Amino acid sequence: MGSHDHHGHHHHDHGDHGHDHGHGHVHAPANFGKAFAIGIALNIALVVAEAVYGYVGNSTALLADAGHNLSDVLGLVVAWGASIAAQRAPSGRFTYGFRASTILAALANAVFLLVATGAIGWEAILRLREPEPVAGVTVMVVAGIGILINGFTAMLFASGRKDDINIEGAYLHMAADAAVSLGVVVSAALIIWTGWLWLDPVTSLVICATILWSTTSLLRGSVDMSMAAAPKGTDLAAIRAFLLARPGVSAIHDLHVWPISTTETALTCHLVMPTGAGDAFLMETAQLLKTTHRIGHTTLQVETHPDNGCALAPDDVV
Repeated sequence: MGSHDHHGHHHHDHGDHGHDHGHGHVHAPANFGKAFAIGIALNIALVVAEAVYGYVGNSTALLADAGHNLSDVLGLVVAWGASIAAQRAPSGRFTYGFRASTILAALANAVFLLVATGAIGWEAILRLREPEPVAGVTVMVVAGIGILINGFTAMLFASGRKDDINIEGAYLHMAADAAVSLGVVVSAALIIWTGWLWLDPVTSLVICATILWSTTSLLRGSVDMSMAAAPKGTDLAAIRAFLLARPGVSAIHDLHVWPISTTETALTCHLVMPTGAGDAFLMETAQLLKTTHRIGHTTLQVETHPDNGCALAPDDVV
C-alpha cells in the first residue's frame, strides 16, 4: 500500500488517511454500509409495490418508475460491492487491491441509468400514440410512498457525495428517483382532474430528459477516472511548481497524477537533484503533497545527474 519501502512511512500513510479524505475510504464502510443495506431493502419493496400497482392501475409512468427504481437497486448493489472491495488488502497481481472497482461501479451506474431511461422513453412514446385510462388515485398513493423512500435513501448518502464519486452515484440515483416519483404523483393528479390521458406518457418523457441530464456528469467523471485523468480539483501546475521549488531540485520530469480509487490519488515523478536527497526529503515531500494536494501515494525517483539521459525525460514521453 505504501508506495515507499520505508515501513515507518507506510504506517504513517495509513494513519493519516482518515483526516484528508473526510468520507474517504477509511470511513466509507462504517458510514455507508448501513445506508446501502437500508436503501436496498426499502427500494426492493418499492419496486415490487410499483410494479404490481402500475400493472393493476394501468400506468406506464408508475411501471416506468418501478423499472427505474430497479436499475437503482442494481446500482446500489454495485456501489456497495465496490466500496467493500476498496477495503480489501492488496494481493498478488492486484497491487492496489480492488480500489479501482469504485471507478468501475460509478461507470456501471451511469450506464444503468442510461439504459433504464431508454426503456422508459420507448414505452412513453408508444403510449402517446394511443393513451389508455389510468387508475389515478392508486398511482398517486404508490408514487407518493416512492418519494418518501427515495428521499430518505438519498439523505443517507448526502454526506459522502463530495468526497467519493461512487457515493455520489448512489446519491444522484436516489435523488433522481424521488423526482421521478414526484412527477408521477403530479401527472396522476392532473389526469384525475382534467382527464388528459396523454399526461402519463408526457411525464415519463420529461423525467427521462432530467435523468439524462444528471447522468452525463457522472458518466464523464467515471470515464475520466478510467482513463487515469488527474482527479478534478487537482492543480497539476501547482504540484509541478511545488516540486520544482523543493530544496535541491533543479528539474523534474515524468510527473503523473492518477486516481487509484474514487477517493485516493497517487503521484509519481522523477526529480533531478545534483546534490542527491535523503529519506527525510522524501518523507517531507510526500507529507506536504498529502496535506496540500490530497495525494496519498507519492513515489519519487531522484536522479543526481541532469544529463544522465533518463529515457522518460522529454515531456512527450509517457
